Amino acid sequence: MNHALRRALANAKMTETQLAEACGVDVKTISRWIANPTRIPHARHRWAACEALGEEETALWPTAVSSALKTGPDREIVQVFPYRSAAPSSLWRSLITKAQKELTFAGYTNYFLWLEQANLAGALRRKAQAGCRIRFLIGDRDSPVTVAREAEEGVPLTLSTRIAVTISELERLRLVGNIEGRFETGHVNLSVFRFDDEMIVTPILARRVGHDSPMLHLRRNQTDGMFDRFADHVEELWGRGRNIWEATEHGQA
Repeated sequence: MNHALRRALANAKMTETQLAEACGVDVKTISRWIANPTRIPHARHRWAACEALGEEETALWPTAVSSALKTGPDREIVQVFPYRSAAPSSLWRSLITKAQKELTFAGYTNYFLWLEQANLAGALRRKAQAGCRIRFLIGDRDSPVTVAREAEEGVPLTLSTRIAVTISELERLRLVGNIEGRFETGHVNLSVFRFDDEMIVTPILARRVGHDSPMLHLRRNQTDGMFDRFADHVEELWGRGRNIWEATEHGQA
């Protein structure tokens, strides 16, 4: 029996029928998942179940992840999602919760985080007060890079508006130690989010917004591997960035 899945259902106060509806499968399929611990659901069904139950895939079906692990240079790749929106929001929350030393949000707007993560400000405040360093690297609203990308996306909720939301949210955390923010534009087509030794990377596709772009979940396993290279990229941009609060005080943002 898949005891982890059974416990997750109980903790979420969900019935097998409700989980079946959330995953788009027959209730008998859910029963088979529970009865047979070696039965691995299709990836899209696993992600839907994790989202509905607020659990990580590694907790419910550990062999699904371990069987996909590599032994070569790509062994740092934990999971791949064709769309960022396909990843369960519980994955993000779990990564934020587990991080102890460093949280870096190098998305061009980081707007979606405030929408999808309940009381994110409270979680960040607690992390910072516990000694975790938290950094936000966001785009400059007035940059020609931002203007050009806005024209390419062509969506009503513009980049500059989404950036303004993040600035407003960060302003409420301004006096909390260990929380920093800088403007940079070198990551307009690549978002990198670091949680200690785990990372989410989203290459932004042409004419696509972030949630429509592919997503990689990485875990550091070697020196100068994929994780380190993306981390170095962020550090380079961070070193070139302008302090958010100094810039806004001088009316430059």
